[in-house]
Amino acid sequence: MKKLLMVAAVLALPMTATAQSVQKENAGDLSYNFAEIRFVDVDESDGDGLRFAGSFEINDEWILVGGLTLLDFDFDIDSTTLEIGGGYVWNYSDDFDLVSTLRYVRVDFDTPLGDFDDSGFALSSGIRGFIAPQFEIRGSANYINVDDSDTFIELAGDYYFTDQISAGISLQLAGDADVFSIGARWYFR
Repeated sequence: MKKLLMVAAVLALPMTATAQSVQKENAGDLSYNFAEIRFVDVDESDGDGLRFAGSFEINDEWILVGGLTLLDFDFDIDSTTLEIGGGYVWNYSDDFDLVSTLRYVRVDFDTPLGDFDDSGFALSSGIRGFIAPQFEIRGSANYINVDDSDTFIELAGDYYFTDQISAGISLQLAGDADVFSIGARWYFR
């Protein structure tokens, strides 16, 4: 049960660095400066909650990423996941980037039988870009090592209402649990 809950909580971490962009004056100019809020649903563990995340461009290639995920599960079990790290962006073409991130991850569980926590790291690598002027897609392979290790795939898309506001969905497919999230992002320069 502990492994399943730990993996579910960590899987609720939409891969921050691969999950953001903004359509600037040129359709292919992707941005990594954002703040977001997402509703997260974990299917196998019957958990849901909110995720707050952000990213900041240090320069054209390096980014800082972070997030906080708060989930409630059945049987009065709550989890808090904190992640912080950095990443590298390689501009593959005008419309697509290749992105890799490495993050420190800490997960805390509160249960009726007591509290416990664990920490580890997460590594992500993927592609993101515009397939239309207002629609971004992304996909990534992700490895996480907290308690036990797991590998999963994320597929996602966002629709841009303006250059600063977008909304989208994300689906993470893994061995122990699948995670669905929907949310909105605000981009700043």
